[in-house]
Amino acid sequence: MDLISIILVIFYLMVTGYLGYLGYQRTKTAADYLVAGRSANPIVMALSYGATFISTSAIVGFGGTAASLGMGVLWLTVLNIFVGIFIAFVFLGNPTRRMGHHLDAHTFPELIAKRYDSRFLQVACALIIFCFMPLYAMAVMVGGAEFMAPIFHISYNGALYIFAIIVAAYVIAGGLKGVMLTDALQGAIMLVGMAVLLFATYGLLGGVTEAHTALGAMKDEVPGFLKAIGHQGWTAMPKFGFAAPGTPMPGAVGYHMWWVLVSTIVMGVGIGVLAQPQLIVRFMTVKSKQALNRATAAGGIFILFMTGVAFTVGALSNVYFAQREQITCQVVDDAALLDPGPDGKGKLTLVPANATDEVKARAKRFVSYRLPGAGEDAALNYVLWTDKTEILHGPGGATDVLKPHLIAVLRSVGPGTTLQGNTDTLIPAYVRSALPHWFGVVFMLTLLSAAMSTMSSQFHTMGTALGRDVFEQYGHHEHGSKSIHITRFAIIVGIVVALVLGKYVRGNIIALATAIFMGLCASSFLPLFVLGLFWRRMTKPAAVASLLVGFLTSGFWLLFVNGKTAAGIGLSQAWFGKPNLVPATWSLTWTVVDPIVVALPLSLLTAVVVALITRPMDKSYVDYVYGGPKPSA
Repeated sequence: MDLISIILVIFYLMVTGYLGYLGYQRTKTAADYLVAGRSANPIVMALSYGATFISTSAIVGFGGTAASLGMGVLWLTVLNIFVGIFIAFVFLGNPTRRMGHHLDAHTFPELIAKRYDSRFLQVACALIIFCFMPLYAMAVMVGGAEFMAPIFHISYNGALYIFAIIVAAYVIAGGLKGVMLTDALQGAIMLVGMAVLLFATYGLLGGVTEAHTALGAMKDEVPGFLKAIGHQGWTAMPKFGFAAPGTPMPGAVGYHMWWVLVSTIVMGVGIGVLAQPQLIVRFMTVKSKQALNRATAAGGIFILFMTGVAFTVGALSNVYFAQREQITCQVVDDAALLDPGPDGKGKLTLVPANATDEVKARAKRFVSYRLPGAGEDAALNYVLWTDKTEILHGPGGATDVLKPHLIAVLRSVGPGTTLQGNTDTLIPAYVRSALPHWFGVVFMLTLLSAAMSTMSSQFHTMGTALGRDVFEQYGHHEHGSKSIHITRFAIIVGIVVALVLGKYVRGNIIALATAIFMGLCASSFLPLFVLGLFWRRMTKPAAVASLLVGFLTSGFWLLFVNGKTAAGIGLSQAWFGKPNLVPATWSLTWTVVDPIVVALPLSLLTAVVVALITRPMDKSYVDYVYGGPKPSA
């Protein structure tokens, strides 16, 4: 990393630290710390909402997913804008703001508790947030670390530690005022970085029409393992269907990609955003409906630019990797393995003994190379060798030029992996390979901003969940300052948990972990939250039942039905001797259906049915909740 890059990063961190200090100076009360004094500027609020929503998870994780699945991921952008901005701001924002202000609620669990007059709901919501939000925070950390480690020339674990320390410093000190000020700065940096990324990509690929035409023409280059699960090219949606019970392979998995894309990626995140505690609390930081209205347009433009660019560039990276990538390097495979041929192009002749059958069928072996100036002790880089790979050797030991000619998902494959590779590395690899070094620095700041803005809000939400929503509910209301200390301690615990997860869970995890957490929040919180805002007949027992049904159904599905999560966690294998509990008489497609498809409808149905069969809440209390005077004790 050169001196200019280091200076830019240090300057950015100094400005971030100064904004955190301003937040600290302006934090005088619990309301300042928890909801920014309820007087946030609408543009700051919109940028904070967007920067909190959009993280390295969206840019790196879902951008890499788009490189694998194609332009169909843009349906998530549609839902992000229509649901995450339009419905959230226009229909939910003002009722949430009004009820939160009237009930003097400072956190999402506290809002739910005061709506239903239930301490149990406050503690239950807080514990779900505190226990499971580290999964989402881990996804954001991994996304940042995958890009930052090679830029800083440090280890992946070292990048995780740097993120954690920087974010912890200003969240612990500045509260939500500090978080929102830094979010606004980071959101502005993210807009600039993504704008440059989009224009640079189209310029590199010959223009908008040429880039998309080239991507559409690559339909025949979809590898067999993706075709088998329904991939029909990067400009088309996957095959839609539901395999009949007993369908033999490969037909049994022929529709898997559609269900992963639509139920997990699009629905899990697109709907789950409505029930994100760290986003809902943003509505309680502005003082009027007019301020919310002014924030709507800014939020929509921000989300369109951030997700639309990340997903479009992710899919288009296939054109670059397959047709244009040239790596100036030093190929370090033993010379005996190279057959230069009459045209000077190297051809590797060996296949590793431990390669999978599919790798053997597609590749002679991995090409290992080292970037110029990296030093003999630097870690090697690898690309798959196929019959299209070219190595142009420099004369007299000069640098070589390697042309991998690989689609994006195969570009992410390294030794010891399967052909699925690690899509979390694709956007960082594209930026480092395709774009000039100066943009790598700009994009590094973009990702640092995206990661820090989201992680700061995540850890702030985790901390308040334990400090305000659990600690204060057990007879500690009078210890306000002590509650803030507990909140700050909880932030540290959340950071440590996310760090540990990030160290040991890596590879194709960012999009999955994000979708799991957002889907869990939607199934657990969304019915009781939305019905609580608009339906006076909604009752405490209905809210409790809805929460339990949504949470337990999601948990059961993740542990015992969903093929990837059930196998990864291993509880089904340990208890029942099989990777999941889907009966042989069921369609294998059920193993890729996201929990939200089942859990959210069950949670909503439970809320409505239980509300209708239980006694209505006291009318005077319900009137108070919706803006009336507080009932006498």
